[in-house]
Amino acid sequence: MKEVAILRLGHRPQRDQRVTTHVGLTARALGATGMYLSSNDTGIVKSILDVGERWGGKFFVENDVGWHSCIRRWKEAGGTVVHLTMFGLNLPDVEEEILSRDKILVVVGAEKVPGEVYHLADFNVAVSNQPHSEISSMAIFLDHLMGKDALVQKFPNAQVRVVPCKEGKLVEEIKPEE
Repeated sequence: MKEVAILRLGHRPQRDQRVTTHVGLTARALGATGMYLSSNDTGIVKSILDVGERWGGKFFVENDVGWHSCIRRWKEAGGTVVHLTMFGLNLPDVEEEILSRDKILVVVGAEKVPGEVYHLADFNVAVSNQPHSEISSMAIFLDHLMGKDALVQKFPNAQVRVVPCKEGKLVEEIKPEE
């Protein structure tokens, strides 16, 4: 099982709340273990943890993290740092090498990413060499990294779950003994 966490750089609380929340929720849904937030926004932390409490699984959110020390600690612990940027190497060209790694920190930016990140990262990876959302690039990257099992995973200790159905919506409450 891979250990994958997200480092969200440059979150601007007055501007990026919805996008950063979606970065965390998408990462959680696709099998990441947690998210480090480089700025201080307790509302984001609460939103993501509330979803995790209701929908299950284990996902941490660490607030107000120094991005430089986060990257350094991750690498010192034997982890790999993958920075998602449209200026990086194309995902298909480095995917196999990244897939061989078990501990991956995925760096996604909001505003302009400091140049030092490009040098600290083990991989600067482009999901496309065109501008698009950090949510979409992270989702595509995690899909490649985690495989199709991430799309059907079970989340332990869930209070609710979606029951797949051809039409309509069905969400059921889960009894604690299930």
